[in-house]
Amino acid sequence: QAQLVESGGGLVQSGGSLRLPCAGSGFTLSDVIMTWHAPAPGKPRAWVATFAPGGATFYTDSVKGRITASRDDAKNELYLQMDNLQLEDTAVYYCQNFDSQLWGQGTQVTVSS
Repeated sequence: QAQLVESGGGLVQSGGSLRLPCAGSGFTLSDVIMTWHAPAPGKPRAWVATFAPGGATFYTDSVKGRITASRDDAKNELYLQMDNLQLEDTAVYYCQNFDSQLWGQGTQVTVSS
């Protein structure tokens, strides 16, 4: 059964960093388009980043230069490296298999001042 499990969330001060792993099982992450989302009030399933099978990455404007997506094919894991976190980055972060519309359970990121 295909599954995605996010982890790595937590409480961090403004300007701090977090790295969010997304572990895949039941399918190969490198075969599909993977996305990260961070819903916010008025922005359900707000898109953050896309990691394409060939390695191309795309980011929403508000996180460019601060957030980097990467993938470890040996571990079948996707990562979201988040630096210089801001208060508005507070959200539950979800990874998604875009091709199958499979979602993980999410991991909470809270940024404090």
